[in-house]
Amino acid sequence: MSGPGFDFGRPDRPKGDLGVRWIHGSPSPRQRTDPPIQVHAYEPATYILRESKDVSYEAPFLYLFLGNERAILFDTGTTSDPQRFPIRRTIDTLVEAWLKAHPRAGYELVVAHTHSHTDHTGGDAQFADRPNTRIVGRSPEEVHRFFGLTGPHCDPQPFDLGGRTIEVFPIPGHHPASIAVYDRWTTVLLTGDTICPGRIYIFDMPAYRTSIERIARFVEERPVRWILGGHVEMTQTARLDYPLRAKYQPLERPLEIPPGRLPSLLSAVRSAAGRPGVYPTDDSILFNGVGVGTILAMLWRGWRWNLRYRRGAIH
Repeated sequence: MSGPGFDFGRPDRPKGDLGVRWIHGSPSPRQRTDPPIQVHAYEPATYILRESKDVSYEAPFLYLFLGNERAILFDTGTTSDPQRFPIRRTIDTLVEAWLKAHPRAGYELVVAHTHSHTDHTGGDAQFADRPNTRIVGRSPEEVHRFFGLTGPHCDPQPFDLGGRTIEVFPIPGHHPASIAVYDRWTTVLLTGDTICPGRIYIFDMPAYRTSIERIARFVEERPVRWILGGHVEMTQTARLDYPLRAKYQPLERPLEIPPGRLPSLLSAVRSAAGRPGVYPTDDSILFNGVGVGTILAMLWRGWRWNLRYRRGAIH
Protein backbone atom coordinates (compact mmCIF):
# COMPACT_ATOMS: atom_id res chain seq x y z
CA MET A 1 0.00 0.00 0.00
CA SER A 2 1.22 3.49 -0.85
CA GLY A 3 0.21 6.68 0.87
CA PRO A 4 0.27 10.26 -0.48
CA GLY A 5 3.96 10.78 0.26
CA PHE A 6 5.76 13.82 1.60
CA ASP A 7 5.54 17.10 -0.32
CA PHE A 8 9.16 18.01 -1.07
CA GLY A 9 8.01 20.59 -3.61
CA ARG A 10 6.41 22.99 -1.17
CA PRO A 11 8.00 26.45 -0.99
CA ASP A 12 8.53 26.61 2.80
CA ARG A 13 11.97 25.02 2.98
CA PRO A 14 12.98 23.61 6.38
CA LYS A 15 15.45 25.65 8.41
CA GLY A 16 16.77 22.53 10.07
CA ASP A 17 17.76 22.06 13.69
CA LEU A 18 21.40 22.05 14.73
CA GLY A 19 20.74 23.08 18.31
CA VAL A 20 22.26 19.85 19.54
CA ARG A 21 25.17 18.91 21.76
CA TRP A 22 26.93 16.05 20.05
CA ILE A 23 28.23 13.11 22.03
CA HIS A 24 31.96 13.74 22.40
CA GLY A 25 33.40 10.90 24.49
CA SER A 26 33.64 10.20 28.19
CA PRO A 27 36.00 11.81 30.74
CA SER A 28 37.82 8.51 31.27
CA PRO A 29 37.55 4.88 30.11
CA ARG A 30 36.03 4.08 33.49
CA GLN A 31 33.18 6.57 33.03
CA ARG A 32 31.78 5.76 29.60
CA THR A 33 28.24 7.04 29.25
CA ASP A 34 27.74 7.82 25.56
CA PRO A 35 25.41 5.62 23.47
CA PRO A 36 27.18 3.96 20.53
CA ILE A 37 25.23 6.13 18.05
CA GLN A 38 23.62 9.52 18.51
CA VAL A 39 20.64 10.17 16.23
CA HIS A 40 19.54 13.74 15.56
CA ALA A 41 16.55 14.73 13.43
CA TYR A 42 17.74 17.75 11.45
CA GLU A 43 14.20 17.86 10.08
CA PRO A 44 11.57 15.12 9.61
CA ALA A 45 13.18 13.64 6.47
CA THR A 46 16.84 14.19 7.35
CA TYR A 47 18.92 12.61 10.10
CA ILE A 48 22.48 13.27 11.24
CA LEU A 49 24.12 10.46 13.20
CA ARG A 50 27.38 10.41 15.11
CA GLU A 51 29.39 7.40 16.14
CA SER A 52 30.56 7.53 19.74
CA LYS A 53 34.20 8.12 20.58
CA ASP A 54 33.77 5.21 22.98
CA VAL A 55 33.41 3.04 19.84
CA SER A 56 36.17 4.76 17.85
CA TYR A 57 38.16 7.94 18.34
CA GLU A 58 37.29 8.79 14.71
CA ALA A 59 33.65 9.50 15.74
CA PRO A 60 32.46 10.07 12.16
CA PHE A 61 29.17 11.69 11.21
CA LEU A 62 26.69 9.86 8.98
CA TYR A 63 23.77 11.30 7.03
CA LEU A 64 20.39 9.79 6.13
CA PHE A 65 18.15 11.46 3.51
CA LEU A 66 14.62 10.06 3.14
CA GLY A 67 12.59 10.45 -0.04
CA ASN A 68 9.25 9.05 -1.17
CA GLU A 69 10.71 6.11 -3.13
CA ARG A 70 14.07 5.51 -1.47
CA ALA A 71 16.42 6.64 1.25
CA ILE A 72 20.15 7.17 0.96
CA LEU A 73 22.68 6.77 3.75
CA PHE A 74 26.04 8.46 3.36
CA ASP A 75 28.77 6.60 5.27
CA THR A 76 28.44 3.65 7.64
CA GLY A 77 30.99 4.30 10.39
CA THR A 78 34.06 2.42 11.51
CA THR A 79 33.02 -1.11 12.38
CA SER A 80 31.02 -4.07 11.10
CA ASP A 81 30.28 -5.27 14.65
CA PRO A 82 26.52 -4.77 15.25
CA GLN A 83 26.96 -5.16 19.00
CA ARG A 84 29.46 -2.32 19.32
CA PHE A 85 27.92 -0.18 16.59
CA PRO A 86 24.35 -1.12 15.57
CA ILE A 87 24.09 1.07 12.49
CA ARG A 88 21.89 -1.35 10.52
CA ARG A 89 19.38 -1.63 13.37
CA THR A 90 19.39 2.15 13.85
CA ILE A 91 18.75 2.90 10.17
CA ASP A 92 16.04 0.23 9.99
CA THR A 93 14.24 1.88 12.91
CA LEU A 94 14.36 5.30 11.23
CA VAL A 95 13.19 3.96 7.87
CA GLU A 96 10.35 1.98 9.49
CA ALA A 97 9.13 5.11 11.30
CA TRP A 98 9.22 7.05 8.01
CA LEU A 99 7.24 4.32 6.20
CA LYS A 100 4.68 4.19 8.98
CA ALA A 101 3.94 7.86 8.30
CA HIS A 102 4.41 7.59 4.51
CA PRO A 103 3.57 4.01 3.47
CA ARG A 104 5.34 2.67 0.38
CA ALA A 105 5.81 -0.81 -1.04
CA GLY A 106 9.31 -1.86 -2.09
CA TYR A 107 11.01 1.10 -0.41
CA GLU A 108 14.72 1.07 -1.23
CA LEU A 109 17.81 1.98 0.77
CA VAL A 110 20.98 3.12 -0.97
CA VAL A 111 24.18 2.91 1.06
CA ALA A 112 26.81 5.30 -0.32
CA HIS A 113 29.92 7.06 0.95
CA THR A 114 31.35 10.57 0.95
CA HIS A 115 34.65 8.76 0.30
CA SER A 116 36.11 5.31 0.76
CA HIS A 117 38.37 5.50 3.80
CA THR A 118 37.65 2.69 6.25
CA ASP A 119 36.26 4.94 9.00
CA HIS A 120 33.42 5.76 6.59
CA THR A 121 32.80 2.29 5.14
CA GLY A 122 33.34 -0.03 8.12
CA GLY A 123 29.64 -0.71 8.69
CA ASP A 124 28.86 -1.72 5.09
CA ALA A 125 28.83 -5.42 5.95
CA GLN A 126 25.85 -4.92 8.27
CA PHE A 127 23.73 -4.04 5.21
CA ALA A 128 24.97 -6.85 2.95
CA ASP A 129 21.88 -9.05 3.40
CA ARG A 130 19.31 -6.27 3.85
CA PRO A 131 16.38 -6.53 1.39
CA ASN A 132 15.78 -3.71 -1.12
CA THR A 133 19.26 -2.34 -0.52
CA ARG A 134 21.99 -1.22 -2.90
CA ILE A 135 25.51 -0.66 -1.61
CA VAL A 136 27.56 1.62 -3.83
CA GLY A 137 31.08 0.36 -4.58
CA ARG A 138 34.08 2.13 -3.12
CA SER A 139 36.34 2.74 -6.11
CA PRO A 140 36.15 6.04 -8.02
CA GLU A 141 34.97 4.12 -11.09
CA GLU A 142 32.11 2.46 -9.19
CA VAL A 143 31.06 5.69 -7.51
CA HIS A 144 31.11 7.63 -10.77
CA ARG A 145 29.19 4.91 -12.61
CA PHE A 146 26.47 4.73 -9.97
CA PHE A 147 25.83 8.48 -9.83
CA GLY A 148 26.38 9.09 -13.56
CA LEU A 149 29.55 11.14 -13.09
CA THR A 150 31.62 11.48 -16.25
CA GLY A 151 34.98 12.57 -14.85
CA PRO A 152 36.88 13.84 -11.80
CA HIS A 153 35.59 17.39 -12.25
CA CYS A 154 32.29 16.90 -14.06
CA ASP A 155 29.10 18.87 -13.48
CA PRO A 156 26.77 17.92 -10.59
CA GLN A 157 24.45 15.06 -11.44
CA PRO A 158 20.94 14.66 -9.96
CA PHE A 159 19.89 11.55 -8.02
CA ASP A 160 16.19 11.10 -7.37
CA LEU A 161 14.92 9.86 -4.00
CA GLY A 162 11.29 10.23 -5.00
CA GLY A 163 10.14 13.84 -4.92
CA ARG A 164 13.46 14.79 -3.35
CA THR A 165 16.54 15.34 -5.48
CA ILE A 166 20.14 15.46 -4.39
CA GLU A 167 23.05 16.50 -6.60
CA VAL A 168 26.40 14.73 -6.55
CA PHE A 169 29.76 15.84 -7.94
CA PRO A 170 33.35 14.62 -7.54
CA ILE A 171 35.77 16.44 -5.23
CA PRO A 172 39.05 14.45 -5.34
CA GLY A 173 42.14 15.48 -3.41
CA HIS A 174 41.56 13.95 -0.01
CA HIS A 175 40.53 10.68 -1.67
CA PRO A 176 40.05 9.83 -5.36
CA ALA A 177 36.45 8.71 -4.69
CA SER A 178 35.45 11.79 -2.65
CA ILE A 179 32.11 13.35 -3.57
CA ALA A 180 30.10 16.38 -2.52
CA VAL A 181 26.36 15.98 -2.01
CA TYR A 182 23.91 18.87 -2.27
CA ASP A 183 20.38 18.37 -0.99
CA ARG A 184 17.95 20.68 -2.74
CA TRP A 185 15.35 20.21 0.02
CA THR A 186 17.42 21.32 3.02
CA THR A 187 20.13 23.17 1.01
CA VAL A 188 22.90 21.50 3.02
CA LEU A 189 26.13 20.48 1.30
CA LEU A 190 27.91 17.33 2.47
CA THR A 191 31.67 17.34 1.94
CA GLY A 192 32.97 14.38 3.95
CA ASP A 193 36.61 14.87 4.96
CA THR A 194 37.29 17.33 2.14
CA ILE A 195 35.89 20.18 4.24
CA CYS A 196 35.25 19.59 7.93
CA PRO A 197 36.13 21.19 11.27
CA GLY A 198 39.11 18.93 11.79
CA ARG A 199 42.35 17.67 10.29
CA ILE A 200 42.16 17.59 6.50
CA TYR A 201 44.72 15.32 4.90
CA ILE A 202 45.50 16.37 1.33
CA PHE A 203 47.05 13.59 -0.72
CA ASP A 204 46.74 15.31 -4.11
CA MET A 205 47.04 19.07 -3.73
CA PRO A 206 46.36 20.07 -7.38
CA ALA A 207 43.16 18.01 -7.35
CA TYR A 208 42.21 19.29 -3.90
CA ARG A 209 42.68 22.91 -4.90
CA THR A 210 40.51 22.40 -7.98
CA SER A 211 37.84 20.75 -5.81
CA ILE A 212 37.77 23.59 -3.27
CA GLU A 213 37.58 26.15 -6.05
CA ARG A 214 34.61 24.39 -7.64
CA ILE A 215 32.86 24.03 -4.25
CA ALA A 216 33.33 27.79 -3.80
CA ARG A 217 31.78 28.41 -7.22
CA PHE A 218 28.92 26.04 -6.44
CA VAL A 219 28.14 27.88 -3.21
CA GLU A 220 28.06 31.18 -5.10
CA GLU A 221 25.55 29.76 -7.58
CA ARG A 222 23.23 27.86 -5.21
CA PRO A 223 21.58 28.54 -1.87
CA VAL A 224 23.70 26.63 0.66
CA ARG A 225 22.72 26.89 4.31
CA TRP A 226 25.50 24.80 5.85
CA ILE A 227 28.55 22.80 4.86
CA LEU A 228 28.55 19.53 6.83
CA GLY A 229 31.63 17.30 7.03
CA GLY A 230 32.64 13.91 8.36
CA HIS A 231 34.37 14.76 11.65
CA VAL A 232 34.77 17.36 14.37
CA GLU A 233 38.35 17.53 15.70
CA MET A 234 38.74 21.26 16.33
CA THR A 235 38.43 22.90 19.73
CA GLN A 236 36.44 26.06 20.31
CA THR A 237 39.77 27.91 20.11
CA ALA A 238 40.48 28.98 16.54
CA ARG A 239 43.33 27.11 14.81
CA LEU A 240 43.62 24.54 17.63
CA ASP A 241 42.65 20.89 17.20
CA TYR A 242 42.37 18.03 19.65
CA PRO A 243 45.25 15.53 19.41
CA LEU A 244 45.09 12.55 17.09
CA ARG A 245 43.18 9.64 18.70
CA ALA A 246 41.57 11.89 21.33
CA LYS A 247 38.59 10.09 22.88
CA TYR A 248 37.17 13.02 24.83
CA GLN A 249 36.38 16.40 23.28
CA PRO A 250 34.29 18.39 25.78
CA LEU A 251 34.95 21.77 24.14
CA GLU A 252 34.75 20.89 20.46
CA ARG A 253 33.50 23.40 17.93
CA PRO A 254 30.21 22.96 16.01
CA LEU A 255 29.89 20.56 13.10
CA GLU A 256 28.40 23.06 10.66
CA ILE A 257 30.57 25.46 8.67
CA PRO A 258 28.89 28.57 7.20
CA PRO A 259 29.53 28.86 3.45
CA GLY A 260 30.86 32.37 4.06
CA ARG A 261 34.00 30.78 5.55
CA LEU A 262 35.02 29.20 2.22
CA PRO A 263 37.15 32.16 1.04
CA SER A 264 39.37 31.74 4.10
CA LEU A 265 39.86 28.04 3.36
CA LEU A 266 40.49 28.70 -0.31
CA SER A 267 43.13 31.30 0.57
CA ALA A 268 44.90 28.80 2.83
CA VAL A 269 44.80 26.14 0.12
CA ARG A 270 46.31 28.49 -2.42
CA SER A 271 49.05 29.44 0.04
CA ALA A 272 49.85 25.77 0.67
CA ALA A 273 49.99 24.76 -2.98
CA GLY A 274 53.46 23.47 -3.83
CA ARG A 275 54.58 23.77 -0.20
CA PRO A 276 54.13 20.58 1.84
CA GLY A 277 53.44 21.24 5.50
CA VAL A 278 50.79 21.98 8.11
CA TYR A 279 48.52 24.99 7.66
CA PRO A 280 46.09 25.86 10.49
CA THR A 281 42.93 27.81 9.68
CA ASP A 282 40.12 28.92 11.96
CA ASP A 283 38.00 25.95 10.89
CA SER A 284 40.49 23.22 10.00
CA ILE A 285 44.09 22.07 10.02
CA LEU A 286 45.36 21.40 6.49
CA PHE A 287 48.05 18.76 6.00
CA ASN A 288 49.53 19.24 2.56
CA GLY A 289 51.21 15.89 2.13
CA VAL A 290 51.62 13.48 5.01
CA GLY A 291 55.34 13.02 5.60
CA VAL A 292 57.08 10.86 8.17
CA GLY A 293 57.92 13.80 10.43
CA THR A 294 54.33 15.01 10.51
CA ILE A 295 52.98 11.55 11.26
CA LEU A 296 55.48 10.94 14.07
CA ALA A 297 54.72 14.31 15.66
CA MET A 298 50.99 13.64 15.54
CA LEU A 299 51.37 10.15 16.97
CA TRP A 300 53.59 11.42 19.79
CA ARG A 301 51.13 14.14 20.70
CA GLY A 302 48.26 11.67 20.61
CA TRP A 303 50.16 9.07 22.66
CA ARG A 304 50.88 11.59 25.43
CA TRP A 305 47.25 12.74 25.43
CA ASN A 306 45.86 9.21 25.64
CA LEU A 307 48.26 8.28 28.43
CA ARG A 308 46.81 11.12 30.49
CA TYR A 309 43.29 10.05 29.43
CA ARG A 310 43.80 6.45 30.61
CA ARG A 311 45.10 7.75 33.93
CA GLY A 312 41.98 9.88 34.34
CA ALA A 313 44.00 13.12 34.28
CA ILE A 314 41.81 14.80 31.65
CA HIS A 315 38.55 16.35 32.84
